[in-house]
Amino acid sequence: MRKITLLIIAITCLGCFSNGYAQEDKVDRQIKKLERQKEGISKREKNALKEEVKSINKRLERGLITEDEAKILKEEAARKRAMNIENLLAILDNKIAFLERNEGSGDFIMEGDNAILIDFTDGADEDYRILGIRFKDKEWQRPVKYDRRTRSDFVWAIGLNNALIDGQSLEDSPYKIGGSRFFEMGVQWRTRVFQNSNWLRFHYGLSFQFNGLKPEGNQFFVQNGNQTELQEFDVELQKSKLRMDNLVVPIHFEFGPSKFYKTEEKIRYSIRKQFRFGIGGYGGFNIGTRQKLKYTLDGDEIKDKLKRDYNTSDLIYGLSAYTGVGNTLLYVKYDLNPIFRDAPIEQRNISLGLRFDLD
Repeated sequence: MRKITLLIIAITCLGCFSNGYAQEDKVDRQIKKLERQKEGISKREKNALKEEVKSINKRLERGLITEDEAKILKEEAARKRAMNIENLLAILDNKIAFLERNEGSGDFIMEGDNAILIDFTDGADEDYRILGIRFKDKEWQRPVKYDRRTRSDFVWAIGLNNALIDGQSLEDSPYKIGGSRFFEMGVQWRTRVFQNSNWLRFHYGLSFQFNGLKPEGNQFFVQNGNQTELQEFDVELQKSKLRMDNLVVPIHFEFGPSKFYKTEEKIRYSIRKQFRFGIGGYGGFNIGTRQKLKYTLDGDEIKDKLKRDYNTSDLIYGLSAYTGVGNTLLYVKYDLNPIFRDAPIEQRNISLGLRFDLD
């Protein structure tokens, strides 16, 4: 019994000893983190001041402000950044002193009759809070840009696909009108063309296009040498589809009004909920063609996925246009290259659907 009691006492003492060291180690880590944050404050504020001065100089060059106004703005910016450094260093010094004095316990310091919360997160050094305000290195290194002429969007589109055949109307197409579809996704950049106006924008980017064709009836695509043609399948087809995958670079000129916003720190042109019209084209390469067949043979359901050339054009180029309000647009594109090389009768892909620009 005595041995058990001594063992319990030893374990308890060891736990207290370990907890004491763990607490001390935690305090040391917190203080070291605060010291590192102190080292970065001056650098961040100076970098932010440089960006502000650049922005002021650009406004001066454009004639938006006078030299006297520019001088005043620079002095104000320098004074603000100096005060930021002084205040933030004082906050961090107080926090370090508080941790050392109280061995890391408590989250508040008192100033007069007010309790001020200093909440430093336990996350990375680049993400912490001072007086409830969250700071990140990226935000400090990248102050607000006065005039942002280029923005980026994620673009995707979906709709109906078919082919225009020489000497035939679309109603006579051998491909299902509702069953043939296309899908497109990519990224684009839009740049304001003129310095002080946003009625014309230049769009450019990179997109994947997936154009599908479903033959009418019980037909499928057959490659005979340098010719590709439709033929009747031996058994009843449940599904027959040819898909062409393209990687293209779309380029458009976009027209339309925008709303202008201006503050002391920035100017912005917004096209949200505004009418837009774009016209241009695209060029790129075919990166793959495949045919999917689904049918039942001798009671077994069979799915064939045939990846072949099918004599489809390697070089892809065409015209495209879109129009609408805001981020939802009516979209049409038309390939100028024939779908199949060396075909006796040329076919060209055409698509109609909806496009969504997600900024």
